Amino acid sequence: MPRRSEAVSIPGGRAEMGTDAPVFEADGEAPRRRLTLKPFALDAVTVTNERFAAFVRERGYVTDAERLGWSFVFYQHLAGGADQYPRVQGADWWCRVDGAFWAAPEGGASNISERLDHPVVHVSHVDAQHFASWSGGRLPSEAEWEHAARGGLEGALFPWGNREPDDRSYFPCNIWQGDFPSRNTLADGYFSTAPARSFAPNGYGLYNCSGNVWEWCANAYRVSSLKRAAQMTNATALRDGWRVLKGGSFLCHRSYCYRYRIAARTGNPPDTSTSHIGFRVAYDL
Repeated sequence: MPRRSEAVSIPGGRAEMGTDAPVFEADGEAPRRRLTLKPFALDAVTVTNERFAAFVRERGYVTDAERLGWSFVFYQHLAGGADQYPRVQGADWWCRVDGAFWAAPEGGASNISERLDHPVVHVSHVDAQHFASWSGGRLPSEAEWEHAARGGLEGALFPWGNREPDDRSYFPCNIWQGDFPSRNTLADGYFSTAPARSFAPNGYGLYNCSGNVWEWCANAYRVSSLKRAAQMTNATALRDGWRVLKGGSFLCHRSYCYRYRIAARTGNPPDTSTSHIGFRVAYDL
C-alpha cells in the first residue's frame, strides 16, 4: 500500500473562508473573509482503514484510543445493546466503549475486514499528524480545507452547490435521515461510514467533504467574538489544545447538527477519538 494516496492539485490564489449567514454563531463560522492561498495538493479521499493499517504495520504505531483503552461509539452501532456502557451526559447517544479503536470500531469482536475502503475512525489529531508525516504530507489548514471543499464554486454551502440534502429524494452525501438520534431511515444507504470514495466528487475531484466523517485540520480552534461565551470557549480551547474539525459526519442532520455545510466547524482536544472522526492529508507543491 503506497504511503501517498491519490491526491489532487488544488489551485491557489484568492479563496474564501467562513460565512456572513452563520447557523451556529458560537462556533465562529462568521464572518466571510477573503485570503490568498498557495497551490497545494489534497487527498481525494479521507485516509482509509487499509492505508492506515499499512502505516501501523510499518511504524508499529499505537493510537491514542489504544493507549487510553477506550473510545466513543454511537449507541445504535453496539451489537449487544448500549445499556452496559457509560453515556456522555448531554449527548447520551455516545457510549464509552472499552477496547474500541481504529481496527475494532465498535469494540469487542468488531473488525475492519469488510471496511478496508472506509475512512479510518477513532483517530486523534495526534494520530493524524503522525500519519501525515509518514505519508510525506501534513494536515490541511482550515482555510485550505474550505477552499478545496468548495471545488471552485464561490459562496457554495456544500461541495456540490447550494441544494439542500433531504430525507426523501436527494442524497448527495452520507448524513442522517429521520429523527436523530432515535430513528435513521437509511435512505442514503448507510447506517455508519460509507466507503471513502462514495457519492459524486466535487469540482476538484474530492469525495465526501460533507458528511461521512469529521476531518481534522491543522489549526488550533478559536472563536472570533467578544461575547463572554466565546471567550470562555477560547479559554478552554487554549488550555486543552483544541483543534479544528470540518465537514460533519454520518450523524449530522439539519435538525440537530447542521454542520455538513462547508463553513461549519467544531473543535475538540487533540487526543479525542470517536467513531465518526477521520482525516485527509495535504501536500505542499
